[in-house]
Amino acid sequence: MKMRIYHRYLGFFLAGIMAVYAISGIVLIFRDKDTFKKVTTITKVLPEDTTLENLGEALGMRRFNVEKVEGDTAYFRDGSYNLKNHTATYTQKELPFVLEKMTHLHKATSSRPLAFLNIFFGVSLFFFVLSSFWMFMPKTSVFKKGMYFTLAGLIMALLLIFL
Repeated sequence: MKMRIYHRYLGFFLAGIMAVYAISGIVLIFRDKDTFKKVTTITKVLPEDTTLENLGEALGMRRFNVEKVEGDTAYFRDGSYNLKNHTATYTQKELPFVLEKMTHLHKATSSRPLAFLNIFFGVSLFFFVLSSFWMFMPKTSVFKKGMYFTLAGLIMALLLIFL
């Protein structure tokens, strides 16, 4: 009986963070697309000593690569750089502020200050998994039917992991 109470109130307590993880998880599935991103066009005038070799660093872009150079213009992913007037024009794609914060929390690492909250959340979710088996008496038809659903869910999880 106590397990049901713990399960219920921990569920209510974590409802908000579960919603955040659900939404940010869905957003992260589309991180290879621009589905939720807003596009901003940026024009920057760079110092005259900017070369093609240090252009990515000057723009603050990781994994930067000049794709081609035609005349006085160098082209890179989502933009171009004018070698004469040292002007770069490119598009930047970012998630809206709230979605960015949510996905940032979802992708937390152990070096982050709030990592213990992510660990607490993970342990709590595992508690939900275990405590759900104490919701019904083992001899009832609901519990037995639940075991079939558990087996089906376990098989599906294993297939997703190994396929």
